[in-house]
Amino acid sequence: MVHSAYDSVELLKGCPARIEAVASYGSKILLGCSDGSLRIYAPSSALAAGDDGPLSPNPGIRREPYILERTVTGFWKRALVAMEASRSRDLLLSLSEWIALHRLPNLETVVAIGKTKGANVFSWDDRRGFLCVGRQKRIGIYRLDGGREFVEVKEFGVPDVVKSMAWCGENICLGIRREYMIMNCTTGALSEVFPSGRIAPPLVVPLPSGELLLGKDNIGVFVDQNGKLLQDGRICWSEAPASVAIHKPYAVGRLPRHVEIRSLRAPYPLVQTVVLRDVHLLLQSNNCVIATLSNSVYGLLPVPLGAQIVQLTASGDFEEALALCKLLPPEDSTLRAAKESSIHMRYGHYLFDNGSYEESMEQFLASQVDINYVLSLYPSIVLPKVLTIAEPEKFPDLNDESLLSRVSSDASDEIESSSPSQLQESDDKSMLEIKKMSHNALMALVKYLHKRRYSIIERATAEVTEEVVSDAVQDSITSEPYRSKSSSKKRRPTHISSVAREMATMLDTALLQALLLTGQSSGALELVKGPNYCDLKICEEFLKERNQYTALLELYKSNEMHREALRLLNQLVEESKSSFPNSELTQKFRPDMIIDYLKPLCRSDPMLVLEFSMHVLESCPTETIELFLSGNIPADLINSYLKQHAPNMQSTYLELMLSMSENGINTDLQNELVQIYLSEVLDWYKDLKEQENWDEKTYSSTRRKLLTALESISGYNAEALLKRLPSDGLYEERAVLLGKMNQHQLALSLYVHKLHLPALALAYCDWVYETGSRHPSRSYANIYLTLLQIYLNPQRTVKESDQRTTNPVPSQNIGTQRIGSAKVKSRMAKKIAEIEVADDTRISPSSTDSGRSDGDGDEVTEGGGPIMLNDALDLLSQRWDRINGAQALRLLPRETKLQSLLPFLEPLLKKSSEGRRNYSVVKSLRYSENLQVKQDLYKYRQTAVKIDGDSTCSLCRKRIGSSVFAVYPNGKTLVHFVCFRDSQNMKAVRGAPRKQL
Repeated sequence: MVHSAYDSVELLKGCPARIEAVASYGSKILLGCSDGSLRIYAPSSALAAGDDGPLSPNPGIRREPYILERTVTGFWKRALVAMEASRSRDLLLSLSEWIALHRLPNLETVVAIGKTKGANVFSWDDRRGFLCVGRQKRIGIYRLDGGREFVEVKEFGVPDVVKSMAWCGENICLGIRREYMIMNCTTGALSEVFPSGRIAPPLVVPLPSGELLLGKDNIGVFVDQNGKLLQDGRICWSEAPASVAIHKPYAVGRLPRHVEIRSLRAPYPLVQTVVLRDVHLLLQSNNCVIATLSNSVYGLLPVPLGAQIVQLTASGDFEEALALCKLLPPEDSTLRAAKESSIHMRYGHYLFDNGSYEESMEQFLASQVDINYVLSLYPSIVLPKVLTIAEPEKFPDLNDESLLSRVSSDASDEIESSSPSQLQESDDKSMLEIKKMSHNALMALVKYLHKRRYSIIERATAEVTEEVVSDAVQDSITSEPYRSKSSSKKRRPTHISSVAREMATMLDTALLQALLLTGQSSGALELVKGPNYCDLKICEEFLKERNQYTALLELYKSNEMHREALRLLNQLVEESKSSFPNSELTQKFRPDMIIDYLKPLCRSDPMLVLEFSMHVLESCPTETIELFLSGNIPADLINSYLKQHAPNMQSTYLELMLSMSENGINTDLQNELVQIYLSEVLDWYKDLKEQENWDEKTYSSTRRKLLTALESISGYNAEALLKRLPSDGLYEERAVLLGKMNQHQLALSLYVHKLHLPALALAYCDWVYETGSRHPSRSYANIYLTLLQIYLNPQRTVKESDQRTTNPVPSQNIGTQRIGSAKVKSRMAKKIAEIEVADDTRISPSSTDSGRSDGDGDEVTEGGGPIMLNDALDLLSQRWDRINGAQALRLLPRETKLQSLLPFLEPLLKKSSEGRRNYSVVKSLRYSENLQVKQDLYKYRQTAVKIDGDSTCSLCRKRIGSSVFAVYPNGKTLVHFVCFRDSQNMKAVRGAPRKQL
């Protein structure tokens, strides 16, 4: 990097005496000469204007010849060693015989420090007003007190004569012979830093940041205020400098044959070489560097920053140009932003054309240029056509003289905004296009778009939110009842600008393509899964061309195009199942993917779920029906849809619904499930009947389901189902239905005489008995007597069963039954009378079937049919504890042997006698308890109360005397009876509700 950072201007020449020291004060130059005189030079324009007054602090050294304004002869008696002007305090410090202090601009003497006689070096801390003086092997520290005198603070000894020194914060860095040391100004403690060079003497240069630059021959080493090495690198001069002046952002070194200027930014490159021989002094002024020869003075005036930026950009040193942009004054923030953006853009194009794609994208990102500007570098990326996004932003013309004058630039050329077409020119455009579309270039684009995406998507989302709020407010205004019709018909205000959304659409569309072109299918899938603004038409076509169907499905889903997504998914599933699958499919699509897609749609669009679930209902019936169940779709809607489109799956759905909870489906659906089972069983029954293979003990899976449903489900219409049953078959189903209708005698008759399954009959009685025990309002204690009658009088029960099968009796609810017929009442009364005459035992009138039995006193049969005595005796022996023994003995035939009744009577009598004994014991205990209570009562009634002259009422505190009194239950509290009565009346009044006034 070599450019013109400074202009070398000869300010004055022909000084009569050799120049020993130099200082600047405002726009004037002060020269200390070898003849002991002080010569003051001023710009020629200031003298021409007649400015003969005192010195005034003007902005700085001017770019014009300087003329001698004043000469003070004999200002110093001895040769001058060093001189420094304090701009903030208007003081001139000089070292000749000793250190003297003069007031500027009139040069009156303030103070001379006699103790500094013989000093060879000093360092002035202008901020704190501290002076450090090196004299022989001593270091003295002085403080300026009140601007009129110096007060000695400390004095320390050092190992050798100090050659160079500089303040570093609260410490002092000393260059002593061949090494550097840091001295603590409070304690005088010395700490070594590192040795100095062998060729050049020690050189200590303070930096504006508070750090130090220490010379080691031709190398400048950076250390902090404590002498620790910094890791920022080192300045390598071409030769060992005699002195160095720091003029940010450059370091100016005085070399034997020239002045060398280097950057203070790593790696500290050479910026410029100014050919000036025999320079023996360098001074940092407020706006330039002053180089002093023996009899002349040159000013190294900085080239304006704008012109330097132009040079650096033109030479391709963009990093240094950007660094200089940050030095532009704050008032030029707009110009600085424009310069930086333009440099970043040119730097980005430069890096892009040279294959450094990631670095180029970093520059484009820093330039904050619109993404369409960057995307124009990728012609293969298809972008949507937008209406509101303007052309790439035109930056300010940096050649404008007014802008350059704001930074004092005299350059005539500046950076111009470059369009992509201008920077893409080459002899072989096709090769350039191929290079730009390389994998690395696309990878860099992906990273760039990811970094830009968050802010753009955030703005787009905020824009959408603002529109929604605006529409909601407008709707609320137009819906107010007091608004006139004319105002409600006015057109709504147009939506706000959609620039952010269109920018987001462009970004996401390009990002999706770049991800797929670089093989990042998973990244593309994540993009379309989340909120995105991808252009549907472009991305749909792009994804189809590359068979990225999974990403396409997610794109449809994110745009709420569920019907299109489900059609595509169904097509892919069919192709995956075919014997010749599409070789272009990158994965196999399964039917359960449709189910997974439909799950979130159950609440929002149940009809769409039902429509597309039919495609997978046969292949995945369980998963599909679980989808219905988990999606809270109305059961009636699902059932009707299945009934119309998939009737074979209707029962499966209702079964699963019922398995979850009997209350999960209403009674209509329960009844429909039973009707479906019954229809299938009837068809199966007719087929077997035609083949003459029917057997009541034959069970199919559907028949088992029907029986289970009839027993467990309570929501069906038993009478309607009973009418559908054949009269010569399906007796078990008929028995269950009759039981549901409380026709227990008929049900038991079917179990015994038609099915010949006494075990089922007994199980039926147990079920009825246990049901009655859980519901006290329903008593079925004599259900076993009904079964006993069926065993002992089979011919009659079979006849009644056949008659009632032909003309079924309507169901009766035992718990709420009301006998409204006189005939029923008379039969019930007759039955009760007969039982009472038999052996004084009542039969519960809550049993419907027992009330219909007219053969309570019949012995065996009415037509000579065989009775089922063994089954009856088994019933008595097994359920003796649930049967009324007296009534059961009444129903048995007279010739029944007592030995056969032993299993029934023995436990019954044992239980009866045991109960009698228990009741006797309980009676005795109750009697004893009664006697104890009576004894306690007599005891409390015999309590005596003694009334004497000192007895007082607990309420009024007066003596009781001969008045009527009352005693509280504790036997100690005595009150007048009148007081007791009054207190009771007061309690009654307080407890009564108050009348409303």
